[in-house]
Amino acid sequence: FGVWAPGEEVAKLTFYGLYALQHRGQESAGIAVSDGDRILVYKDMGLVAQVFTENDLAVLTGKIAIGHTRYSTTGSSNWANAQPTLRSTDNGTLALAHNGNLTNTGDLAERLFKSSGDAQNHLHATTDTEIMTALISLEKSGSVEANALSILPTLQGAFSLIFMDENTLYAARDRHGIRPLVIGKLETGWVVASESAALDIVGASFIREVEPGEFIAIDEDGLRSHHWTTPEPRGCIFEYVYLARPDSVIDGASVYATRLRMGEHLAEKIRKQFRDGEIDVVMPIPDSSRPAAMELALKL
Repeated sequence: FGVWAPGEEVAKLTFYGLYALQHRGQESAGIAVSDGDRILVYKDMGLVAQVFTENDLAVLTGKIAIGHTRYSTTGSSNWANAQPTLRSTDNGTLALAHNGNLTNTGDLAERLFKSSGDAQNHLHATTDTEIMTALISLEKSGSVEANALSILPTLQGAFSLIFMDENTLYAARDRHGIRPLVIGKLETGWVVASESAALDIVGASFIREVEPGEFIAIDEDGLRSHHWTTPEPRGCIFEYVYLARPDSVIDGASVYATRLRMGEHLAEKIRKQFRDGEIDVVMPIPDSSRPAAMELALKL
């Protein structure tokens, strides 16, 4: 979750946004905030409501914030691997939050070690996100934005990114758009989030999805965007089956309605294969699979 909204309580907005996205990760949570001069990060192990108190949020003042809830895939579940990551660069500070999995982490690590002899000693975590952050921070293209645009084409796999420097909020999505990312509008600013449900909780209006292969930047001049690569949309069925909230919309489709249609189509297939006899339907755990199972039972 990321927000650019001068004059607003951006940390509190991010807290609510992360609360709406808690289902995507329950191991750790973190928020980074910029006041235009410096970036502060607060993160810890646990659920969003456990990590942050009112006092914590009151200290995190600024005009830009990004947040993250983690479900560990690459790297173990510990404090060092919690996000957002933080790095200094030659032209400002970089804070980054990542949803997805890179498939060429080994190649990226080799590139990192070749470009900086002591880079291995300065890796603060054991995730693909940390390697990505280090590569962007050490790139010599110029600004944080230029560095990121130089590194993005080297990344393979799934990545939806929200990151920032002291004055600008950025977002980028891999060429396939495997993990969701949406843009919302506040009266006084902008929001970028993994799911549309996180826009609802902060009162942001849904504008559109970040397109596969798109890079966006939000600052005092507004929102600008371009494609850093040629889009090759693929998507991920797991978002509809398990990961996403039922009240979210992905690629124009209601997650809940999609789950119902899955049950209907499965029922049609089963009736063709098993014409005689009684068919039992098991109501599964997690809850995300139950609408499809219930619709399957009704159609049978």
